Amino acid sequence: MGRPFVLEERTHLCDAPPPRRVHTAAPRPRRLADGPSGPSRQGAPRRYGEQVIETERLVLRRWRETDREPFAALNADPEVMEYFPSTLTKEQSDALADRLEAEFDECGFGLWAVELSGEFIGFTGLSVPRFTAHFTPCVEVGWRLARSAWGHGYASEAARAALDHGFGTIGLKEIVSFTAVVNTRSRRVMERIGMRHDPGGDFDHPALAEGSPLRRHVLYRIGAEVFRSGNGTVSARR
Repeated sequence: MGRPFVLEERTHLCDAPPPRRVHTAAPRPRRLADGPSGPSRQGAPRRYGEQVIETERLVLRRWRETDREPFAALNADPEVMEYFPSTLTKEQSDALADRLEAEFDECGFGLWAVELSGEFIGFTGLSVPRFTAHFTPCVEVGWRLARSAWGHGYASEAARAALDHGFGTIGLKEIVSFTAVVNTRSRRVMERIGMRHDPGGDFDHPALAEGSPLRRHVLYRIGAEVFRSGNGTVSARR
């Protein structure tokens, strides 16, 4: 079993060894079109392996070619992209899907495609911010779901599974999240999954121009011990 993923030892987070797995089955060779071995079952436990996690209602898995069309529709929706600089073209969306899939091979973790009853509804997972700020290097939990999937608790459910993976399988000590100050929907998800606002960590996002109403960002944090004691299942399913 590999040593834990330790932020302090690295100048580039994706130079980490692959994450520890909680099962002993050898992974099979992966293709882009590979997915979970079967549909999520109601009440089924999460299972870690081949980068697949099942929650009560959702499957978090690696990306497939068939995800591209619904992902492009999601990224072209002005409501979904309200707190991003702009919507994405189909070409931009496909390039993003390629990058998100590649990050699993670069980092050993990433932003999973999320399935509900076999249908792609967005992504949730862990990523390494590519900009420099006072709190980087770090690992972020993030999500983006289709508008039809809002209001059902899916973002919180998937994000908790991502936190569990980050703390329990990868061995992270802290995970952050951030968004524009005005993005109250995402801030509510952060609070529901046990993250706490760090007012001293708020920052101006360097990728956004001065004067942009989205430039000022709030920073939320959660540590492994807080997650274990208040929200998590890091030890319960090993």
